[in-house]
Amino acid sequence: MPTNDEWCRETIYIDPTNSPVTSAIMFAAGIFGNVAALVILEIRRRRDTRTGGTSRASLFQILITSLVVTDLAGTCLVSPLVQLSYSLNTTLVGMSKTGSVCQYFGGSMTFFTLATILLLFTMALERCFAIGYPYLYSRHVTKKCAYITIPVLFLLCTLFCLLPFAGFGKYVQYCPGTWCLIDMNPSEVKDQAYANLYATVLLVLVLAVVVCNCFVVYQLFRMYQRRRKNGGSMTATMRSNNDRRAMSIAQEVEHLILLVFMTISFIICTLPLVIRVYINSMENNKASHSMDLIALRFISINSIIDPLVFIILSPSVLHFCWSSVCKHRLGAPRAYMFKSSIAKENSCGTVELSRPALDYNQHLHSVENL
Repeated sequence: MPTNDEWCRETIYIDPTNSPVTSAIMFAAGIFGNVAALVILEIRRRRDTRTGGTSRASLFQILITSLVVTDLAGTCLVSPLVQLSYSLNTTLVGMSKTGSVCQYFGGSMTFFTLATILLLFTMALERCFAIGYPYLYSRHVTKKCAYITIPVLFLLCTLFCLLPFAGFGKYVQYCPGTWCLIDMNPSEVKDQAYANLYATVLLVLVLAVVVCNCFVVYQLFRMYQRRRKNGGSMTATMRSNNDRRAMSIAQEVEHLILLVFMTISFIICTLPLVIRVYINSMENNKASHSMDLIALRFISINSIIDPLVFIILSPSVLHFCWSSVCKHRLGAPRAYMFKSSIAKENSCGTVELSRPALDYNQHLHSVENL
C-alpha cells in the first residue's frame, strides 16, 4: 500500500473536497497588484523624464521594474495551470504521460523564486555602492550595467533550474496535486544535495540582502550625523547645498524603506521552505506533506506581496499621502523660511547699496566745508 507521500506524487485526480477559490483569489491578486505596480512605475518614469531625473533613479527604477515584471511573469506562467488542473479534475502529473507539465511547473517555481531574490540582492548591492561609495558609483555604475546584469541573472537561474533535467535533483508533485517543486524529501544523495544547495543559495542571498541593507542604514545615519554637525553657522550657499543633501538623504531613505519591506516579505515567504528542506535532509523517512504544502504556499504568495508592498511604500504614493495629510502643517514653515530668506537677502542688499550712498554724501559735505 503506497504511503501518503507516494500517493501525493503519483495521483492523477484531485480530491473533490479541495476548492479552487483560494488559488483563484491569489491569481487575481497577483495580476492586479503587479499590473498596478507597473502603471505606477510608468507614471513615475514619465514624470522623471519631464523633470530630468538622474541616472541613479533610473537605475533603481530599472531594477524594480524588472522585479515586478518577473513577479507578473511568474504569476501568468504558473497560476493558470493550477486553475486548469482544478477545472479538469486532473493533477499536474496526470496532465501528461511523461510528467512534463509537473516538470515545467517545478522548474518555473524554482526559477522565479531564485530570480526574485537575486534581483532583490542586486537592488540592495546597488544601494550599497550608491550610498557607501558614491565616487565609484558615479564613475562605473550606469544603466548599462543593469541591462547586462539582469540577463546574466536570468541565465544563471535557468541553468540552475535545468539541473534536474540532467539528473541532478528532481521535481515532484505535492498534494493536492496542483503543486510541483524540488523534492524536499529525496531518497537519493544527489537529489538531496540539490535540495540542500537550493535552500543554501536562498539563505545566503537573504543574509546578503540583510547585510547590504544594514550597511545602507549605517551610511545614512553617518550622513545624517554629518549634516547635523555642519548645520550651525552656514552661508546661504552652504545652506542651499545642505538642503539639497537633506533631500537626497530623504530619497535614499524612501528607497531603503521599500527595499527593507520587500526583503522582510521575501524572508517570511522563503524561510519556511528553507527550514523544511533542512529538516527533511536531517530526518530521513519522516516526511510531513502538510508542512511541505504550507511552505509551498508561503513561497507562492511572494509574487503577490511584492507589488502590494511597492504600491503602499512607493515614494510617489508616500509623497501624495504625506502632502495630502500634512500640506497645511508643512506649508507654513516652508513659506516662513522662504520669506525670511528673501528678507535676509534684501536686507543685505540694502546695506550694501546704502553704504556707497552714505560715503558719497559725506564726501559732498566735506567739499562744501572746504
